[in-house]
Amino acid sequence: MKPAAAVHQSSARVPGEDLSRNESAYARLKDALVTLAYKPGEYLNTAQVMERFGLGRTPINQALHRLSAEGLVQIIPRKGAMAAPLSINDALELIEVRQVNEMLCMRLAAAAITGHELQELEAIAQDFENAAGQRDVVALMNTDRLFHEKIAQAARNTMLQDILSVLHARSQRFWAISFTTEGHVDEVMAEHRAIVAALASHDAQAATEAARTHILSFKSSLLNLSRS
Repeated sequence: MKPAAAVHQSSARVPGEDLSRNESAYARLKDALVTLAYKPGEYLNTAQVMERFGLGRTPINQALHRLSAEGLVQIIPRKGAMAAPLSINDALELIEVRQVNEMLCMRLAAAAITGHELQELEAIAQDFENAAGQRDVVALMNTDRLFHEKIAQAARNTMLQDILSVLHARSQRFWAISFTTEGHVDEVMAEHRAIVAALASHDAQAATEAARTHILSFKSSLLNLSRS
């Protein structure tokens, strides 16, 4: 018979293995939600989600609860999980809060952004344009998120960065919908360039105006879709 310690050692998980599975489940399920692979209001069958991503019940359940805290999933007692429904009123409320916080972020970033961060921001904007040319919705979503994350980091305010992270997570599905509006992706590319130029010149007023234009363009695209 093997010593008890040896048996315990052979059955132990590698440190960090559960964490990596949990993070993988969270990232992959979030991508599926924000790119509308799971439609708003669609129930998420745990067994089917496990099979789709090749992951166990525990990491999937933890991911669902984490995404519930971000407003992307609703946990319904005795029924399970559902991709959170979307409404134009939710979008308009998000836009109001985002506008105030994004403009503050731009003012702070205009003063604090470094040359290296500007180069990274320019590269992300170019990646967005490349994704647009390839009509790659997932890449569009990811690069748009990275663009805003980079600006939030440059603002040097961790509290504001945390607030914007939550707002962006709740906005991403609306971003995916807005990208279906004819001409809106081209507008976003131009708006990204204007934001980068304003930040490069450390012009706080121009940066806040560029942010306002960007958010109001998003609002307009959603309103146009809601009327169609």
